[in-house]
This record gives sequence, C-alpha cells and structure tokens, in this order.
Amino acid sequence: MAVRAFSSIRSRFTICSLVLACIAWSPGGTSRAQSAAPYPSQMVRIVVPFSAGSTSDLLARMVSERLSKRWQQQVIVENRPGIAGAASVAKAEPNGFTLLLTSNGHAILDKINTTLTFDPIKDFVGISKVASLPLVLIVPPDSAAKSPSDLVDMARASPGKIGYASAGLGSVSHIGSELLKRVTKTDIQPVPYRGAPDALTGVMRGDTQMCLATINVAVDLIQTGKVRALAVSGKTRSQSLPEVPTFAESGIPEFEYEAWFGLLAPANTANPILSKINEDVVAIVQSDEISRLLANQGATAVASTPEQLTKALRTESDQAARLFPKSKK
Repeated sequence: MAVRAFSSIRSRFTICSLVLACIAWSPGGTSRAQSAAPYPSQMVRIVVPFSAGSTSDLLARMVSERLSKRWQQQVIVENRPGIAGAASVAKAEPNGFTLLLTSNGHAILDKINTTLTFDPIKDFVGISKVASLPLVLIVPPDSAAKSPSDLVDMARASPGKIGYASAGLGSVSHIGSELLKRVTKTDIQPVPYRGAPDALTGVMRGDTQMCLATINVAVDLIQTGKVRALAVSGKTRSQSLPEVPTFAESGIPEFEYEAWFGLLAPANTANPILSKINEDVVAIVQSDEISRLLANQGATAVASTPEQLTKALRTESDQAARLFPKSKK
C-alpha cells in the first residue's frame, strides 16, 4: 500500500514537473521567468533619435558605459535618427529593456508632425534628466555678421534668404532657432540635417548662414576657427567660451533658451524598474566624474525623479503649442 501511494505521488510530481518545464520553455513562460529575475536580466538598448556625434548620442554613450559596469549587463546605444527612433520605443514592450535618450524637443513632435503614430507625452514615462546646456549661435568663418544684431539686420533686409541649420525637426537647434525667429520677428528658413555633425558641416561650408548648436558639439570648431561664435543663449557666459557674449549682452535680451536631455521609457513600465534605473542614472549623473566631464563641455549635470521629468515634458509641450501653433490636437 505504501509503495503504491509513493508511486502515485511520484507520478503526480513528475507530471507537474513536466508541465512546469513546458510553461518555462513557452514564450509566455519565458517572459514570466524574465520578469521574475532581478532587473536587468538581459541586454538593455538605449535608442537615440539623432545621429552619432549629436549631444543626445554623446550623453547616451556616457550613461550606457557606466550602467553596463554597474549592472554587469550589456547596455548598447542604437542611433535611429528621426521620428522612427522615438516611435520604436513608444511601441516597445514596457519591460525596461528599450529606453530613449532624447532632448526636450521630444515634447513638440506632435506639433510639427500631424501624422505622428504615437503620442510623445502619453506613450512615454520619464526616468531622469541627464544634462542641460545653452546653445551657441554660430556662422561661417567668413560671414559678414559680427553679432546677432548683424544677422537680424541681414535677415530683415532679405526675408526668407537666411537659412538656419538644425540637427533635424524637433531638435533643440530647431526649437531654439524658431524661438529666435519669433523673438526677432525675422523670416529665417529651416534647413534640417540628419544630425548635429551634418548641420555644423553645413555652416562650415557656408551652405547655411547660421546654426544654434549645443556648445559641447560646437566648441572645438569654434576654437579652431572653422566656425565663428556670435552669442550664447544662457543667462551667463559659458565657461567653455568665456569670450562669447550672451544674447542679452548682444542687444537681444528677449532671447534665452536652454536645452535639456533626459532618459525615457515606454508608458506602463513598472515602477520598480523605473526606480531601479532612476537610482543608478542619478548616481552616475551626480558623480564628481560626470559633473566635471560635462562642465568641461559647457554642460551642467542635471538629475531628476521620474515624476519631475514627466512633468517637464508636459510643460514643454504646452509651451510648444504657442511656438508651433499647427498642432493636430
């Protein structure tokens, strides 16, 4: 009797083990097994919606390298310039393995593209800001403009003839230039490129007459005389370019603009995962090493909570509605 009972129990145990094994090897079982494992249990991908060499790209690589060391897990950066980059993250599984590092320009995507297949606010959730920095107005080295006022005068004398280079629609160089256009009441025309390096090359060659670029990607070209800096968009002069005046010092006090960059995840990402990523990104951003590294490039290390970044995106979107009134909403 005891032998038969034991045999029956062993049979039931064997059947249960086989069932559990089948579940574990099934697609759904694999997902459940991964979700139960401590985050991150596999490679993490940070998508950058701009080309290599852009500020978003440089910041993403800075963060990914250090997250890889902290997590003992591969964290890669994938450049997908344009709307496709943000769209891929919006539609990704909200499991923390696909993230987006982008600029505050992300918040205006639905204002400049009426056929957008995702919502740049509702389909994302903030993780943390990473950095902020002012822009610098640059012109070709042989430009007749010696100040922002000169450039404004040229634009007013030839409406529609002055082209500004940008790193693409929705980039900070695009937003900053449109804001400058409104403040100065000039008709300057956008010339979008695939990324910041291409936009800067366009100015160097004289293909475009100006560009509002992030300081960190333009400083070397300025210091080597390949482009000329006219003004910076911050409240004070940049430590990286102390000889370059602010717009206020140059006679255009109404123009002030600062770009910021942050890490986002798909909406509905679990709070424990957001908290884990936020904790480690904030630790990286607030480290002395990163603070010094960014300061040397004219940037400021800025960390935030997920809620603060999500709120900042909404605020940016509301402000953009006034700057880009042609909205689908």
